[in-house]
Amino acid sequence: MSSVALILIAKSPSDPMESRAEAVAVPGQGLVGDRYFSGTGTFSPKPQKADFEITFIESEKIEAFARLSQLDFTAYHARRNIVTRGVDLNALVGKEFSVGAVRVRGLRLCEPCSYLAKITYAETLRGLVHQGGLRAQILTPGTICVGDEIRLSRPLAGVKGLRISPNPTHFP
Repeated sequence: MSSVALILIAKSPSDPMESRAEAVAVPGQGLVGDRYFSGTGTFSPKPQKADFEITFIESEKIEAFARLSQLDFTAYHARRNIVTRGVDLNALVGKEFSVGAVRVRGLRLCEPCSYLAKITYAETLRGLVHQGGLRAQILTPGTICVGDEIRLSRPLAGVKGLRISPNPTHFP
């Protein structure tokens, strides 16, 4: 099952990421309490842009990078909001999907940047290229919880790692 493994929020760019059991998602703003929700993130655009609302990263990619690089790199270092398990996030660019009761749209890959390399390890720039996660837009308000299932909003062939809901009426 594709699911939420961890939810991480930082109140400001300099604050460490904090683990939460749940987070409230607000369309057009992001996750309540996060630096991008308040417009104080390192790269917060003015006005707010959809691809800064919520970010995802695969736990499997974090673990693989840490193992291959032999660095103590964790989900907290990656500074993404939602850490997933069992889903190919790259395949969700341009797709609508649900995270528990919240619908989102994958917009673009969340590539590692020089700021991330500066505050963690230089190796992240090359080691996480095309593996740094997904930037997404929140489409419906709601609460995302650790353990929530991640599902496509409608059946799409060729997307690995997702259980496709057999009941399309499940989505609002």
